[in-house]
Amino acid sequence: MPYRRLPNTDQARIRALKAVVAKGDIYNVYDLAVSLKTLTDARNFLMKFEAAQAYYAECFERQAKAGRKHQSNVKIARLYISHFIQVLNLAVIRSEVRTAHKEYYGLDIKNHSVPDLSTETALAEWGRKVVDGENRRTSQGGIPIYNPTIAKVRVHYDIFMESYEKQKNLQALTARSLETLASMRDEADTLILDIWNQVERKYAEVMPNEKRLDLCRGYGLIYYYRTGEKTKEEIAK
Repeated sequence: MPYRRLPNTDQARIRALKAVVAKGDIYNVYDLAVSLKTLTDARNFLMKFEAAQAYYAECFERQAKAGRKHQSNVKIARLYISHFIQVLNLAVIRSEVRTAHKEYYGLDIKNHSVPDLSTETALAEWGRKVVDGENRRTSQGGIPIYNPTIAKVRVHYDIFMESYEKQKNLQALTARSLETLASMRDEADTLILDIWNQVERKYAEVMPNEKRLDLCRGYGLIYYYRTGEKTKEEIAK
């Protein structure tokens, strides 16, 4: 005997609800396998659920599109900040910059390696430290670092920070839209289960079995055959 299984994706839930709504557009209430109240509930919920799913898809697409540009900004900012720190460390090694002045940048005076810039949070933090540190040192008469200059670093750091904040906002919108959509799934599943139960009760006496299943499928019910089960039924025919 084949078994049914509730939809496990939002698109599948929408298809299941659309199937019963489509029946309601074709048949009068007396010929339907579900009650008028259930049909009305399905129509109303489908509108809200489709709108929530579409809004989430829109938010996700905007985030993904902005994310591709943002990753380019991350790469360039990381390159400039890393290069600036390397040049600064070399200047310290050559005694062109006092070792103690590394503290202006938040850098360890005993370590000439570049800090970990692998995360965007670290990049935002060290970019700010580098810009503030160079401005502080040069304001006290220190010779500016060249190739890259802090002005060039600042340009790419600001571009990165702008897209960084934009990306965080887009991620927050996507997360909220997904949360809203997820909060509706239980109601969708409960509604679909009720619809399917009503449909199966309506056609419970219809024979042969395959005809009954086809009538139920018309309302969006999905049936699955266990391994070898359909073959056995076909043989029995």
